[in-house]
Amino acid sequence: MPSFDIMSEVDQPSLRNAIEVTNSKITGRHDFKGTSAKVDLGDKLITLWGDSDFQLDQMKAILLPEMTKKKVDVRCLDYGDVQKISGNKVKQEIKVRVGVEQELAKKVVKLLKDSKMKVQVAIQGDAVRVTGAKRDILQDAIALVKKDVTDFPLQFGNFRD
Repeated sequence: MPSFDIMSEVDQPSLRNAIEVTNSKITGRHDFKGTSAKVDLGDKLITLWGDSDFQLDQMKAILLPEMTKKKVDVRCLDYGDVQKISGNKVKQEIKVRVGVEQELAKKVVKLLKDSKMKVQVAIQGDAVRVTGAKRDILQDAIALVKKDVTDFPLQFGNFRD
C-alpha cells in the first residue's frame, strides 16, 4: 500500500552557513564595532549575544533574511526571552524545532480522520505516517494538511508505492 511520512526537518549545513554569514556581516558593520555581538549555533539552539535589546533586534534583522536566502524556514524558530547577563550584556536563545511535536501530530491525525478520507494515520516518533489504498488519496491528504497547517513547516517525504 502506498504511504508517505509527514516530518519537519531543518537543513543543518544551510543553517550553519546562514549563521556564519550573519557573524561576518556583524563583524563588518560599524555600529557593532567594539561590542560583544555574535551568533552561536549549538545543537538545535541559536544563541544571540549582544550589549542591548536593540542590538539583538538588529542581529535578528540580519539573521532571518539570511536564513530565508538559504531556504531555512523561519517558522521553525521558537524565540526565548531576552536574558540579562553580567553587567549590561544580554542574550537570547532561539530553539530550532525539528520533528513533528506530539500536539501537532495529534492535530494532523484528527484532521485526516475527520476528513473521512480512506487513509490510516499513525504517529511514529517525530513523524506521522499516512497510508492509503491509492496514490490519489494520499495526494489529497497532502493537500489537506498543507492547507490547514500553516504555522509550522512540514515536509512530505518517504513516499512509497
